[in-house]
Amino acid sequence: MDTFTLSRIQFAANISFHILFPTITIALCWFLVFFRLRHSATRGTPAAKGWEQSYYLWTKVFALTFALGVVSGITMSFQFGTNWPGFMEHVGNIAGPLLGYEVLTAFFLEATFLGIMLFGRGRVSERVHLIATLMVALGTTLSAFWILSLNSWMQTPVGYEIIDGRFHAVDWLAIVFNPSFPYRLGHKLLASTLTAGFLIAGVSAWQLLKGAATEGTRKALRTAVTTVAIAIPLQIFMGDLHGLNTLQHQPAKIAAIEGLWHTEKGAALTLFGVPNEKEGRTDYALQIPKAASLILAHDIEAELKGLNEFPGAHPPVAPVFWAFRVMVGMGMLMLAVAWTSAWVLYRRRQRASAALPRALLVTLVGMTFSGWVATLAGWYVTEIGRQPYLVYGLFKTADAVASHPAGMVATTLAAYLAVYVLLLVAYIGVIKYMSEHATMPVPAVPPPGQSPLPLPPAA
Repeated sequence: MDTFTLSRIQFAANISFHILFPTITIALCWFLVFFRLRHSATRGTPAAKGWEQSYYLWTKVFALTFALGVVSGITMSFQFGTNWPGFMEHVGNIAGPLLGYEVLTAFFLEATFLGIMLFGRGRVSERVHLIATLMVALGTTLSAFWILSLNSWMQTPVGYEIIDGRFHAVDWLAIVFNPSFPYRLGHKLLASTLTAGFLIAGVSAWQLLKGAATEGTRKALRTAVTTVAIAIPLQIFMGDLHGLNTLQHQPAKIAAIEGLWHTEKGAALTLFGVPNEKEGRTDYALQIPKAASLILAHDIEAELKGLNEFPGAHPPVAPVFWAFRVMVGMGMLMLAVAWTSAWVLYRRRQRASAALPRALLVTLVGMTFSGWVATLAGWYVTEIGRQPYLVYGLFKTADAVASHPAGMVATTLAAYLAVYVLLLVAYIGVIKYMSEHATMPVPAVPPPGQSPLPLPPAA
């Protein structure tokens, strides 16, 4: 493979590994806020201990996940200079400030309060600890805001002018709140909610299966299942809005998603098939007549542009086609599991000590990292679907790559992949260990009237 292809694979590997962790932390910290609020609301009752145990375990998971997200994010950002210098050279006037805003607002907010959140338990008041957790949650959401603003602008660029091949900002409000940004942000926040929710539910189910459950395990499980049962239909609705927006601004991506080779009115929806790009058709296609026009344009006779309208300027079809179906398939599985689990838990709501069906617990364990699968599939649809452009319709990916020897890029790619596999195995292993040893130091808070910080001995 040439340098361009290897550089694309390397960046894809880096960003695929990195995105796994922010996808958890963005929503997981809001779960922690809820656990903390429930602990405060039930303080002095038997339920308080359970909420405290839930908070303690998932704070440790958050810290581990946050650390890996920061480290992998730094590695990824280096590649703007090492592998893709043309990106910052041409787009840096817009990308640089947006990335800077993310650091100055989100990352500094997280860094300021993270220490209090992680180590303040029993050392600061309940109110200060809750505020610190809330500030970290706001920071993770702000981080998603700025990163997705930049990514969305690259998909639907507005508010710029091009001078000597370089992009310059003309209207920052238009750049930040570009046409696809609201849909992309909403879609990502809901994806994070589902990812974190299924992680909590899966780990809690594992604790119950292994006999390692604490008083907070069922509380965490019920909270997670209820949340994902509400979030998945919202995600389906948001996905529909996002699809309408994409049809308007990136019709070539929609054509690749649908395997639509020629412009048609009343286009059929292809449920399954094998895209044949060489022949310009989808082999073994299983289709529903006119359903694509109905779903995408909400008009059964609407005309949808085919790939023939974009010669040399449409994405590779097979990866986008299959990634979209993996994402949707996983979403349907999430819906079925979430609603089934919510129904079972609802039926047993009056029997807090009753054992949950083993089949349900095993299913939830199997769905622990389902959010990762859906997120990666959706991300591939977004990023591969933008090709051959970095800035859609304006700046091609091939114009940004560095001219390194292919062997050098291949060597570093192999090194990255080896490290990432080891880190991923270690991450999952540590979560497994923490779930099976979910003990909590006591006392959780200082006795009334005692200083939250240890006093020095008297002279």
